[in-house]
Amino acid sequence: MSAPTSRARRLVRAVLAALGTAAVVLLLALLVREQWPPLVRFDERVVTAATQLTASTPGLAPVLLGWQWAFAASRLFVPVAALCLLFWWRTGRRTRTWWALSTILAAWVVANVAKELVQRARPVLDEPVANAPGYSFPSGHATNTAAMTTALVVLAWPVLRTGSARVAAVLTAVGLTVLTAADRVLLGVHYPSDVIAGTLLGTGFVIASYLGYRGWSHRPEATRTATPPPALTEVPR
Repeated sequence: MSAPTSRARRLVRAVLAALGTAAVVLLLALLVREQWPPLVRFDERVVTAATQLTASTPGLAPVLLGWQWAFAASRLFVPVAALCLLFWWRTGRRTRTWWALSTILAAWVVANVAKELVQRARPVLDEPVANAPGYSFPSGHATNTAAMTTALVVLAWPVLRTGSARVAAVLTAVGLTVLTAADRVLLGVHYPSDVIAGTLLGTGFVIASYLGYRGWSHRPEATRTATPPPALTEVPR
């Protein structure tokens, strides 16, 4: 397969991934805006049951509030950026590193724009566990955690040489994203549809962005390796 053909196929996949992600998130947004009764009932029942569980479980609320604090985008970006720059320093993959950082920032912007467009109010509960400012759809915590963890896995994928390392990276990313999504609902600051949309948006955005990056990239960057010492030559006696 020629390089232009391969590049074109990657770009088509990027467009399809972006359109698929946008279609699913847009559908959820429309159902939210129109207050589709089945979705409204589902959201309200789940968030009510979740906050009741939090209130009835001693010690759970402080843990959830701590997770909320730690996984705010403003606090999470610094360590994530440090990991990206460490990857660059250790491997020399500059453009791949800047792709990851720019994609993470772009996902954060898209999530905030989506919030302003949908303008969904936060859950209103009789006995709220926590309160949060701003709009509810999609969940910013869920979007940013999904985007950051997915970007880190994709960034490091070429240097994860073993299957067990790759499985561990994927499971870690999934676990952190699921825990963040659960945290938002258990605290009663988001509906389930908010965190579902955020997770889909963050993950899908990164995948589409990476396919586009691969489509435009002329050739993969080689991993930096140590330069071997020059061969010793014998001096004639």
